[in-house]
Amino acid sequence: MRPNRPVTAILCAAALALTAAACGPGDEEAGGDAKPTVAASLPNPDGIKIPDQLKEKLKERGIDLEKWKGGEWKNWKQEDWLREAGDYINPIIEGLWDPDRMRDAEQPQRPSVDPDAGKDQGVTDPTPAPVTAKPASAPYHQSVPESGKVFFDGPEGSMVCSATVVKDPAHPGKSNMVWTAGHCVHAGKSGGWYRNIAFVPSYNNAGKPSAQLKGTPREQVAPYGVWWSDWAQTSDQWIATGGPTGGAGAPFDFAVLHVTPEKGSGKSLEETVGSALPVEFAAPAVPKVASITATGYPAAAPFDGQKAFQCTDKPGRLSLNATDPAMYRIGCTMTGGSSGGGWVAAGADGKPALVSNTSIGPAKAGWLAGPRLGPEAKGVFEAVSRKFK
Repeated sequence: MRPNRPVTAILCAAALALTAAACGPGDEEAGGDAKPTVAASLPNPDGIKIPDQLKEKLKERGIDLEKWKGGEWKNWKQEDWLREAGDYINPIIEGLWDPDRMRDAEQPQRPSVDPDAGKDQGVTDPTPAPVTAKPASAPYHQSVPESGKVFFDGPEGSMVCSATVVKDPAHPGKSNMVWTAGHCVHAGKSGGWYRNIAFVPSYNNAGKPSAQLKGTPREQVAPYGVWWSDWAQTSDQWIATGGPTGGAGAPFDFAVLHVTPEKGSGKSLEETVGSALPVEFAAPAVPKVASITATGYPAAAPFDGQKAFQCTDKPGRLSLNATDPAMYRIGCTMTGGSSGGGWVAAGADGKPALVSNTSIGPAKAGWLAGPRLGPEAKGVFEAVSRKFK
């Protein structure tokens, strides 16, 4: 199964390979009872606050924010690649994500995972029959208003994932929080934080084919704006063990972004798109879930990453090893690029809630798996909410 990695101009980092981002206990600033680093009192020119200790670390590594915004971010030397939980930094570079760059960030990496993954581990149900992904109804703002795409840069080039606007208990009706996969923000064991992470809700809202998007004004491709992630958090498990294949860290492959508009409007993300989903951290056991609907922007063939698709299926269980929680698994033909996309089911109150996100899938698309959100995910979510309370 390929981890749903971000799609790249060369690779689709959002490819569904058995590799997932993890959110779990351990590092105090990554998940669990994480206590966010206190930000410096003086914000940078973009309005994004840089923690004092991170400012010092940037100085030690010779990183100048103005030079960074001028192109120094393209330096991916391993020794300069910030990877620790509290090292996240993502200054706004206005205009970087123009329509052409967004469109080109979608040629996926071919997934590489054993379709029989989990067969001999823990409690794993039979491989589900493939469910053909169906196009989401356009305009997306009416059918899936919480969904969108996450764009970012990695050593291989520009990449893309899918994501979901979620409610923030600290700011009812005014959330600026987005849910995606851990591997869409951090490279895991062998790397660090990706750069220039931005969320575009209702990307290509009209559902136009790729050919019609060439030369399209940014306002049409991103009608609700480009929202830069001023903070991101994922699990210790993903940072410590995550990778591009094999499924390491997949049961904890989730991340939470806090975003701010590239061009301020005074409104929150939730107010701008008109909706946000609650996150269910006590979702029922697999046998009690009637159905789950996964939404995403698959970019690997036969898809091109420009349109939103959905799969609905009754989930089964996938256990990658005996010590980690079993994952949800559904039949679905979505490919790389759909990583991080929200999985929605009935919550405890019977209303739609986000219960997982696309994490991994086999090289030959046929099923997807996502983490069952538990205490580790809740810890990460609450830490991000508290940071901006």
